[in-house]
Amino acid sequence: MKRIGRMLVLCLVFLGVLSVAPAFAQRRKITIKLASLVPENTPWGAALNRMAQEWGSATQGAVELIIYHNGIAGSEGDVLRKLKGNQIQAAILSSFGLNAITPGNEIMTVSCPFLIRNNEELDLVLGSFKPYLEERINRAGFFTLAWSKAGWVRFFSKAPVFVPGDLKRQKLGTNEQEPALMDAFKAMGYQMVPVAMNQVLVYLNGGMIDAVYQSPVNVGGLQIFGVAKNMASINIAPFMGGIVLNQTAWRSIPESYKPALLRIAKRLEAELDTSIQQLEGEAIATMSKYGLVINQLSPAQEQLWYDDVNRVIPSLLGTAFNRELYERIESLLKAHRR
Repeated sequence: MKRIGRMLVLCLVFLGVLSVAPAFAQRRKITIKLASLVPENTPWGAALNRMAQEWGSATQGAVELIIYHNGIAGSEGDVLRKLKGNQIQAAILSSFGLNAITPGNEIMTVSCPFLIRNNEELDLVLGSFKPYLEERINRAGFFTLAWSKAGWVRFFSKAPVFVPGDLKRQKLGTNEQEPALMDAFKAMGYQMVPVAMNQVLVYLNGGMIDAVYQSPVNVGGLQIFGVAKNMASINIAPFMGGIVLNQTAWRSIPESYKPALLRIAKRLEAELDTSIQQLEGEAIATMSKYGLVINQLSPAQEQLWYDDVNRVIPSLLGTAFNRELYERIESLLKAHRR
């Protein structure tokens, strides 16, 4: 009888464990909400949707990634506040958002005007300094999942622009959230007008600004080229993006899942680099069909821009841009160009 009693107790315990297990598994499900300002019908949006699906498959549903596309989580400033408060756990941030979470302006230094001049140089710089930049982001309480080269910032203007003097005669609209770039251009003698990004077209039509610096993809999407019909061929600065999690979310993911999740994110990073470059080329080609004029600069004209910015950069190091990182990048690029 005692043996039967013990067996009955064991059976009841076993059945109890089985009944609790699904509830425990349900409690252990990790939900990560990711905010994106980018429209869902873009390469970024498609890549995020794939990442969400693949993360779920790789963890048998234990990690659920929910994407809030199209800026429905708010502006980049709103997203940063929600990240820190854990209302959302992940986000796509521009270089300006990434710079806001690091104290030393290292991220913005990579976007210093005319420091990095083409994709080959950008690959060289990121290959050398990406681990350092990620360490700075991680130290600030976040974790970097992936980076993306989101194209190049160019000048778009009502009147043609070939040399700095052409642009200094026009009122240049600047994103009010980008004080480092505004300070750099103001120091070079440009007429700077802060403007909210959703008001650029209004300001151009109203004559309050005559030119902007934007990525071609943004200019095409916002139809800015209908008024600012000229694009200077020179690259001003790389436009970067990154996917970050807050450390609370990253620590909540079991270590056994992390290698697979990182592999998925890095693979999508590589795919995005290719698709974004293609998208930028397609945007320029499409705008050209509808009236955009590309002002093709000669090497001598490009050098005038480089000389103009180099004249003022020393006064901006330590304030708008990180002195140590700027000097390290500049040294690397000078050796590469030689």
